[in-house]
Amino acid sequence: MKALHIITGLGVGGAEQQLRLLLRHLPVDCDVVTLTNPGTVAEGLTADGVRVMHIGMDGNRDLSALPRLARVIRAGRYDLVHTHLYRACVYGRPAARLAGVRAVVATEHSLGDSQMEGRRLTPGVRALYLASERLGSSTVAVSATVADRLKRWGVPAPRIEVVPNGIDVDRFRFDPERRERTRRRLGLPEGAYVIGGVGRLTRGKRFDVLVHALTRLPDDHWLLLVGGGPDEPILRRTAHEAGVAHRVLFTGERPYVPDGSPGPDLPSLTSAMDLLASPSMEESFGLAAVEALASGLPVLYASCPAIEDLPPSAAADARRVRGGSEAYARAIAEVRAAGPRPRTAPEVTHHYSITRSAARLMDVYAAALSSSSSSLSPLGASPS
Repeated sequence: MKALHIITGLGVGGAEQQLRLLLRHLPVDCDVVTLTNPGTVAEGLTADGVRVMHIGMDGNRDLSALPRLARVIRAGRYDLVHTHLYRACVYGRPAARLAGVRAVVATEHSLGDSQMEGRRLTPGVRALYLASERLGSSTVAVSATVADRLKRWGVPAPRIEVVPNGIDVDRFRFDPERRERTRRRLGLPEGAYVIGGVGRLTRGKRFDVLVHALTRLPDDHWLLLVGGGPDEPILRRTAHEAGVAHRVLFTGERPYVPDGSPGPDLPSLTSAMDLLASPSMEESFGLAAVEALASGLPVLYASCPAIEDLPPSAAADARRVRGGSEAYARAIAEVRAAGPRPRTAPEVTHHYSITRSAARLMDVYAAALSSSSSSLSPLGASPS
């Protein structure tokens, strides 16, 4: 089987890094097309031996990208096209059908209740998404919560498949030597209690809540923010104005998988933490929380479908927190007062292993490829 993955961009982000990790475990010959921004993850994919092509799309309304994309698909003679993220889905599905591809699968990574990838869910956004969705074989939701949102949007339930995001469980396993090495590298004082926050530094992630929570906690509490984004200057200013800038560390973007870049990778940074806090109110999965659990960390979260979709006892070290900085400060203090716990991963993290997710996706591919030729005929062609 030969497959083409189409994604909106390849800068460091959850969906982008999830794609790279997935391609390491899919038993399929895969190429990747990025519509825009062939960034750090593109470099990592290339290092992995994956062919990456850049369409050079100029904005959301660059309709010339559609025939360019169709030509790439036609030239590659792909059996299946798999699209990721809103713009790639809207352009990739019709381009695949124009090229006469056999099967089209799309993964919905980031559909929230009020936004998708930072864009408001207007009637126009929904209409365009649903129009392109009908051109595909199936839509993959990364959680049952996202599947329910898709159904409410109008995507027929039989066309929705749930394939959770996956993690490399072994790479996140706690290593005390890695913890000490990473903490020294970060310049953390001995005995510091480190609260971690992982994700894009954007307003929706609400990391300012953790900065303000730090002001209500003893001086040996530190905040480690892992990620990059447009709100980094704002968060730095917030920490300075709150008088806690000396206890807030920014690592910048960190890879989920090794890529040879300087600085510790994400598993090393989770080893250095004592707790992970995720105050984001609207998540489609909650990958950082699952990775933290795999590292044996207690987790405080505002929204995490990956945990909420499981039985209550499945992730005993995860706790939902409602409220702002005061609520998070109180919850952090309670976790610390309970004392240190063994840094072992709960069994539930294996439910989200990348090998399991890849195997489930292969089932989706097989079903798409076995669909009738009439349902997958190119646009404008008569059913055979």
